[in-house]
Amino acid sequence: MAMGEWAGTEHALTAVGTLLQAPLSEVLPRLSAVTADLVPHDALLMLTGDCIAAPLRSCGDAELTERADAAELTRLAEEVQVGEPWCGGITLGPATRPVLAVASSPPGSAGSLLAFVLSGEGSPEPGRCRLAQHLWDLAVIQIRTLNAQMEPGVLERSRIAAGERERAVAELADAHAATLTTLLGALRSRDLPDGTARRTATDIAAAALVELRADGEPARDLGEETVGGAFAQMADKLVLLMRHHRAHLELAEPAHPGRPLPGNVANAARATVRGAVLALLDHAGVTRIRVAWEAEKGTLCVRVRDDGPGVLDAEDPVVLRLAARLRPLEARLDLDAVPGWGTTITARFPLGAAAPAQAHPLARLNPREVEVLDQLTRGRRNRQIAERLHISEHTVKYHVANVLDKLGVSSRGEAAAMARELGPLPDLSRTAVS
Repeated sequence: MAMGEWAGTEHALTAVGTLLQAPLSEVLPRLSAVTADLVPHDALLMLTGDCIAAPLRSCGDAELTERADAAELTRLAEEVQVGEPWCGGITLGPATRPVLAVASSPPGSAGSLLAFVLSGEGSPEPGRCRLAQHLWDLAVIQIRTLNAQMEPGVLERSRIAAGERERAVAELADAHAATLTTLLGALRSRDLPDGTARRTATDIAAAALVELRADGEPARDLGEETVGGAFAQMADKLVLLMRHHRAHLELAEPAHPGRPLPGNVANAARATVRGAVLALLDHAGVTRIRVAWEAEKGTLCVRVRDDGPGVLDAEDPVVLRLAARLRPLEARLDLDAVPGWGTTITARFPLGAAAPAQAHPLARLNPREVEVLDQLTRGRRNRQIAERLHISEHTVKYHVANVLDKLGVSSRGEAAAMARELGPLPDLSRTAVS
């Protein structure tokens, strides 16, 4: 072995040792240090699903790291294949910078992306890119290991704080969107004279400002409500939201209006309906929206359905915000979009009742998820499933993720194996949509 080759091997082993001894907060800075000569760079940007406390991290030139954006890194992640270094550009503020991006997803990992913001214009040679990929693979294993060793209480506090931030941001965004939708509905209405439309818009804006100031007051504990009372409050705001919209609103009164409902669940259910309606109204061709609440068997089921084109995507920002709002309450969101037939958004809030001890494991899946699981057992990929079920590939990905989460497995193969072992779940016939 030549001295130069041996020296290079020794340097690589030293870099590995440096990474494996790094505490969580130092993994990225140490990786930057050991790769400074290998891949000259001004900053490192990381997006990882394995770090609960801080999925977006960076180190290096502050002018660059302060402009790092999760949305831009997410876009970049769609371009990069796991294990295949990628050279291209990333937008940081007003400028586009050249990057070397590497993605890694070892067994049990949620996947991680690292972008080297390069110092020069040219791309590193392939050998250097491959070595950077190997070092990142090791760093991802270290990050995942250290996260698993974190004190459970720290993780739980991080989850609670993150969930509360997501909920607050989602509700604020939906409230603003609802106000703007209502304002535009009044100003565009063909049934209102110009003067009346302006007065109506002024009244809507004034009411929204009052509500915004009220939301800025210190938070108060939410008392218990009844299902009927919570539904009536939701209905009042929904009628105002859609008063000047051409889509017809149908409200299905709860069958058991006197049932008690925790205040936080009632508030989240109202916000979920508002966000779902906004998402559906954003698509042309919607002439009818139906909202129904059902409280039974320890669950509040909130369902919003339209007769539109059925193209709402599971990765639509509004849908993602709805899902984020439900996580702190351990509730779940189901999206069923059928092209040409419409979209149904369902949120299920647990009310404290325990599930039957001997419940079939597949009973946690909704009918659409069972259909997707059946396709997985047949070895079909997302595109094939989308074609057979007449839904989009993004919606398939959404359902697959839900199936894996509900069954407590980490791969499609494990889910299919579990389904084959358990056998079919009886009474899975899909409820007809009226």
